[in-house]
Amino acid sequence: MGSAIGLRGDYDGTALRRLARASKSANQARRLLALAEIYDGASRTTAARIGGVGLQIVRDWVERFNDRGPDGLLDGKAPGRQSLLNDTQRQALALIVESGPIPSIHGVVRWRLIDLVQWLHDEFAVSLDETTVGRELKRLGCQSASKRDPLSACKRGPLGGVALGLMPGADFALGLA
Repeated sequence: MGSAIGLRGDYDGTALRRLARASKSANQARRLLALAEIYDGASRTTAARIGGVGLQIVRDWVERFNDRGPDGLLDGKAPGRQSLLNDTQRQALALIVESGPIPSIHGVVRWRLIDLVQWLHDEFAVSLDETTVGRELKRLGCQSASKRDPLSACKRGPLGGVALGLMPGADFALGLA
């Protein structure tokens, strides 16, 4: 059986309790208090009981604390899912929306999200939902258009003079900014 990983030497139990008291994160405070017990000579099992976790989690906390100090015990944000469109595909989408559809080629006079979904599938073999395409367009600088006045939501787009307003399942309103 291996030996326990030692804690950093630049902190002690009192300092960790002081940091836990000042912390705005309840999870960080709980982790600091558990590690303070280890500094004071308690077993890792006791620290795990105080922290409400298992021994492996306490070991992970010790490693994070040793690497990054008290900030290593803060909850991190999960990276989330990677985008289904790469930069080249996103630029092509922005250009096709900015230039507008050609009725004889695209078969539509105005882009709708469902038309763009189909175009992305035909061009890049990427299957996306209308909501996802709308989210990508919003990330490119598009805003929701009002049903009454579709040109009111148009802003200057990321590619220059033309911007678009959109609503899921609705037509795109294109206007010059």
